[in-house]
Amino acid sequence: MTIKQLKYEALVKTYHGDLYRYAYWLCHDKHVAEDLVQETFLRAWRALDSLKDDKAAKSWLITILRRENARRFERKQFDMSEYEESSIQDTKTNSAEQDMENGWLHQRIGKLAEEYREPLILQIIGGFSGEEIAELLNLNKNTVMTRLFRARNQLKEALDEQPMLRRGQYNG
Repeated sequence: MTIKQLKYEALVKTYHGDLYRYAYWLCHDKHVAEDLVQETFLRAWRALDSLKDDKAAKSWLITILRRENARRFERKQFDMSEYEESSIQDTKTNSAEQDMENGWLHQRIGKLAEEYREPLILQIIGGFSGEEIAELLNLNKNTVMTRLFRARNQLKEALDEQPMLRRGQYNG
């Protein structure tokens, strides 16, 4: 096995799950997400020699995935209104209460304006820092931090308007 193959396999093993979760958040379809991740890794293989710093691998792969997702819209519009949330949930069993809260949160994040949703998803799903998100989105770090703050505030305000979802509602 060559060094390139070993490096590539390490990238796939390390980042496949993160890329899949991010792709799913972008498209809301498990099959499209799988295709996006597969195409991302194919493009990564072709350009692997351009990755000079292994510490930048995750950002590099996310950038490839974002570009591939944009290409998808150039080729064809997909219906993203229906998807199976259960197809990506953890195998652990959640309570009905937790399922309801997770579904509500997923729906609310999906309703955020893209300028707020994308940095929030990159932070939550991708685990990126404000600086990394700024680099990925070609934004100023302060802009990213403001958008993250506003996204969280919008979610908090929405939660405050939903008395059924407030913590402790089901206790007693």
